[in-house]
Amino acid sequence: MADENKTPQTPKLQAPKPQTPAPEIEGVVLTEEQKRRRRARSVAIALTLAALCVLFYVVTIVKLGPAVLIRPL
Repeated sequence: MADENKTPQTPKLQAPKPQTPAPEIEGVVLTEEQKRRRRARSVAIALTLAALCVLFYVVTIVKLGPAVLIRPL
């Protein structure tokens, strides 16, 4: 009965082992021209996505009709 009141012991935490630094792996290194083109492509994709969202919003409002904007809150 006395054993029921004892709290279970938690395992002791061990300090993490020091890791050796991983060798640096050289991946693909882009030139400045490639970085510029990648950024331009990313901006073009972002603008196209934003335009598509606006188009869907406008088409939804047009299909629902202007009365959808004039309603009691």
